Parts: sequence; C-alpha cells; structure tokens
Amino acid sequence: MSYFDTLNDLCDRLNARRHRALLWVAEPASEAVSQAHALWQARCWQSPLWLGPEPGLDGIAALPAAKARTRLGGEHDLVIFDAASLRAGFDPDAFGAVSGTVRAGGLLVLLTPETWRIGVPGPDADYARLAAWPHTAESLSARYLARLARRLGESPHVQHWPVGAAGLTLPAERQDDVSAPPDDAACLTQDQAQAVRRLTRLRRRRPVVLTADRGRGKSAALGIAAVRRLQAGERRLWVTAPRPAAVEPLFERLAALLPEGRREGNTFYAGIDGAGAEVRFLAPDALLEALQAPDVDLSSPPTLFVDEAAAIPSPLLSRWLSAFPRIAFATTVHGYEGTGRGFALRFRERLERDTPGWRELRLAQPVRWAEGDPLEAVTRDLLLLDAEPDERPQVTQALADHDVRLVVLDRDTLADDDVRLNALFGLLVQAHYRTTPADLRQLLDGPGTHLLAAYAGGVCVGICQASEEGGFPAGLAQAIALGQRRPRGHLLAQSLAAHAGQAEAAEAGWCRITRIAVHPAARRLGIGRQLIESLAKRMASQGIDRLGVSFGAEASLLVFWRSLGFVSLRLGLSREAASGEHALMMGRALTTQSRAELARLGRDYRDLLPSLLAFELGRLEPELVAALLWEGERPVPDATTRARVAWFARGGGELAAVRPWLATAWLAWWRDPERTDADVELTAFAAPLFQAGTHAGPAGRKERLAHWRTLAERLLA
Repeated sequence: MSYFDTLNDLCDRLNARRHRALLWVAEPASEAVSQAHALWQARCWQSPLWLGPEPGLDGIAALPAAKARTRLGGEHDLVIFDAASLRAGFDPDAFGAVSGTVRAGGLLVLLTPETWRIGVPGPDADYARLAAWPHTAESLSARYLARLARRLGESPHVQHWPVGAAGLTLPAERQDDVSAPPDDAACLTQDQAQAVRRLTRLRRRRPVVLTADRGRGKSAALGIAAVRRLQAGERRLWVTAPRPAAVEPLFERLAALLPEGRREGNTFYAGIDGAGAEVRFLAPDALLEALQAPDVDLSSPPTLFVDEAAAIPSPLLSRWLSAFPRIAFATTVHGYEGTGRGFALRFRERLERDTPGWRELRLAQPVRWAEGDPLEAVTRDLLLLDAEPDERPQVTQALADHDVRLVVLDRDTLADDDVRLNALFGLLVQAHYRTTPADLRQLLDGPGTHLLAAYAGGVCVGICQASEEGGFPAGLAQAIALGQRRPRGHLLAQSLAAHAGQAEAAEAGWCRITRIAVHPAARRLGIGRQLIESLAKRMASQGIDRLGVSFGAEASLLVFWRSLGFVSLRLGLSREAASGEHALMMGRALTTQSRAELARLGRDYRDLLPSLLAFELGRLEPELVAALLWEGERPVPDATTRARVAWFARGGGELAAVRPWLATAWLAWWRDPERTDADVELTAFAAPLFQAGTHAGPAGRKERLAHWRTLAERLLA
C-alpha cells in the first residue's frame, strides 16, 4: 500500500469514527511545503485552509496566523499549519483556535523545521513578538518549542509524515453511539437539549452557568435558547463575550431557525409577527455604557447571555449579575483562552451569596466530533489546556506537614518537568481571567522573566511571574515620551513615558509583576506578600530600583497592592474591550532615589485624578472612585469648610454651591487612618462630589437633596 493509499485509509477510518487527527511533517522548509502540497492533492478536500505566511499553496485559501480567530465558528476538513517556512512560526494561540475548526474526519497538518524531529528547535519567526527591546528573536531561548517537539514525538495521538517504518497509527474502533436522540430537533445532543430547556425557562434571580469543553455546542445552545425566548414573546436579548467571533455560532443558529429574520452588524432582528424582537451583541465595555444610557429601563433590563465568561474578570460579571435579573453565563472549561474551572472557583462564592437559586449545567458530549478524538487530546497536551493546580486536600495536607519555602525557578529544568509545569501553569490559569497558550511560551522563553514560587513540600502553593522593563537610553526615552518611538514590550515603562509625559520612567529600571497566584487552599497565609517581598529584595540586589504592576482597576485589588507599598501612577482613560476595566498602573520604590521619583509621579497622578473623574472618567463606579481617592494626604477642614458644610446640612443652597467644601470634608473623613466604620452611603457620596452629572442616591431630586444633606451632617460628626 502506498503512502497516499494509507492516508486515504486513515481519513476513511477517521470519518467512520467521527474523529480528527494531527499529521506532523518535520522537514526542511521547501520539503515540508512540498509534502503539504502532495497531501492536499492526494484527496478531494472540502474547505481546505492554509495558515501561515503568504503565498501558501495555489488554489487553497490562505490566512496569516494572526487572523486565525476569524475562523472561529467555521469548519475545515484540512488545515495546513505552516511553522516551517522562513517567515513562519508556531503561534500557540492560532494553533489552539484553528484546531477547533477541523471537522470530524479531517486533518490538521503541522509543518515544522526538521530540527523539531531531533528535539533541538531554535527560535522561529513568531518569537519576534516575544523579543522586547533590545532583544532579537534569534537571541531568545526556545524551551517552549523544545517541549512541543518532545511532546509531539512522544504522543500516541500524532501521525508522522512521511510515514515511518511503523506506518500510520489508526485510531481504535469506536463503539456505536447508543444514546437516544435529543427531543429537540434543533439540538444535536441530549445535554444540549437540556441546556436549551433550562435557558429558555430562565427565571428572575436564578442564573444558569453552562460549562463545556470545546466542540460541545455551548454557543449554539445559547443561540437556540435565544430563538425559543423570542418565539415565546421576548423582545430584547443581549449577548456579550470578549469578542464578536466567540458568538458566531449563536448568530448562525438565529439565522438558521429564524429565516425570516435578518442580521445587521452585531444585531439580529427576528422579524417575528412583525414585532421588533432583536438579539444584540455588545462587547463588555459597550455593555457597561449601554447600562448607563438614558433609554435603558434598569427596572426591567433585557435578558443577558454571557459567553466565554471565564475570559471576563469576576468584578465585571458581578456587576452584570446585579444589573440583570435574568442572566446566563457560559464558558469553556478547557479552552484555548480562559478556563471554566477558574471562573467557577472565583465566581461561585458570589453566586451562592447573591443568587442561591443558581444552577450549573455541563455539556459533556461532543457535537463536532466523537469522544476520544485524537486531535483534541494532542492539542490539550501541547498547549497545556488541561493544566490544573494541585488538589485542595493535597495542598492542605502539605501545608500541615511542611513549612512554606520560596524557590527561584530554573526555566530549563521547568520546561522538562511536565508534572511540575502543569501544576504551576494550572495555578496561574485558575487565578487569572485570561490565560492563553502564548502565556506559557512567555513564561518559558520571555526575556528578562523571573519566576518565584512557593512550595509546601513538593506542592506548589504560590507563583509570582515578573518581567524586567525600562532602561532605555535618554534619547530613546525622550522619543517614547513624545510619541515618536514605540519599541516592542515594556508596557509599564513606555506607558508612563508616553501617556504621562514621564520620560525618566522609561529610563529607569523596572521589574513588572505580570502574574501572581496563590492556591485557594493557601490564601490568607501571607504567601503572596512573601513572594513579592522576596522579589523586591532580589531585584534590588540586581540593580533594579522599582517594582511595577498593571491590572484592571478594582477596589479590592487596590487595597492589596497598597498594603504592599505600591502607589498609583496612571489610570487608563478607556475601558479595555475584553475586560471592561480601566488599567491601573502602580509602582513601589526599592531605593531612596526611586522613592523620591515615585513620590513625585504619584503626586502628579493624584493632582490629575479629580479632573479625570469629573470628565473622562465620569462614569466610574462609586466604590472604585472612592478607592482611587484614598491615596494622598488627609486634608484638615478649616472653619470656613465646616461652616459651609453645616449651612448645606441645615437646608441651605444646592449641592453645586458647596461641592468644593463638601469634597474636602469627605476626603478628611475617607482618609482618616482611625476610621473604622464602613459607611456605604457616605462612600457612595464620592460620586456626586467628584463626578460631573452623577446623581447617586434616591431617584427623585428632592429626595436626593435631602439624602445629601443627611450625609453632609454625618461628615460633621
């Protein structure tokens, strides 16, 4: 039997089992492309795709790896992933995204340099994205690629091409699927039909959490349920996700089941009985804006479906939970972006407290392929999509038996230790709202990266990842501050220079903490503080004079970082589209000189903050506004201030006539180090005092004014 007869036999067997496979070609670039061309011509493929740099192959659709996400929701029976050509490289995120588009019976062909076959790959062209100034791609290590090559060579799920002496390994026979067909003709599996029923009957303050591995029809279930709700008379339904591509299957179901409807951009108009029923997609930042729009009735907001909820920060999900009486969250458990497990652990407590009647559903049966799919198995292994931290009982026992010790991790050793790497990366995945396969490459090969871990015995209970930044020559730093240059990397150092006009921030040496995670069973033991203090000492000894951090501004996180000696330096003016949060940058001085410089940067930020709150940031949540205003010296109200506040409290004037004096009195109360009360109403008073057009309090004008007078009286107490 020839090689290509064997290939056709493999594809026929894959079709019979509803499986897919990875075919690995590790050859010199020209030979690898030639093999790919021969594979493409060996069979009549439907919707083949070339992923890599142009030109690809004549007659086959070509797409650069950077646009792989645009294929989400599409299907191909042949995908050729070019990581072998001169300008090509292995983009982990692209590989994860496109692997889910291969339909049952199809192949994902991975082309790599021949050095992968012997386990010694060097950095490829895609490493240019890792090469922060002054590094080049060629100067970086390739631990990540070496691990990939090793796992490919060891995996029983990988087919090698050209065929070696052992030939192709055909999948084991699959038993016939004896499960009963779903009772909903629009659904493909029983558990999908069950999810649709639950989503269709979604009740007030009874959220549904839908979790699934990739390829289980999660987004399609949301789409079918949306159709059912519209057919039952619902007029408006909103959908949100980190990006529109994530909900394409939802819109596909709408179009298929409601052929009389039409789609315009990110809105689907159902056209049911001539009524104006619609399903609208809004990105997280746009959703926050829509909630504050004057035409939105907050007493009766639309139903909200949140897809890929694991990739959205918990504080944002919590706001939606409060704002939308009927809401459902769907997320991928082991996907190429985000993790349903981390979402459940972080968000479950809020659900239990605020909506104890919530329900969780799990889609287990694959829709696009059958159980035991070889491509799914190898993709999970290569990209560590199944990474999990150590189990809670194991951690609890380890903490009882051992003292916590801090370890500086050697990345060469870590890359070769799959068990240790899995637990460590799983901890990071669980703790952060967005983790992609490319983050693993950054961890193993990013230049200037430091890894510090906390262990109890052999169990990882905490991890801190940090990256060196700054150190630009004075001339380049000035060009960055003027917006003339933007070298790769150095997020914090460059942002402070370019957006805050602080050229010296680009010249200084920083170590930015990119990720920190503590196992849930080990929290409140001071492990996070120990990690950061140890990192501070280590960096100071190496001549780096300041630590930095950038995160989505949220009140509890502000308290955490301030407790470690960090001060606020810059707040982003716009919400990030995916997170819905404003990025806050903070710094901590490690030397006497840097302490004076950061103090000045902090003063500049605090001087600017009131103006930002009054204009560009006028819609920030009151709790966050109050948290931001905590920093700074506590003002001492003089006699005039107290008199003006007292006049207002007794019934004199409008709020606008006394706002400056009220603001001073409020800051004196808020920044009082001896204050022990947590007065929620007084805290929310920050909104009308500092944000133009904000009217926190009762709905009516008279009632609101009376409420404010009561609060003013409390400030005098």
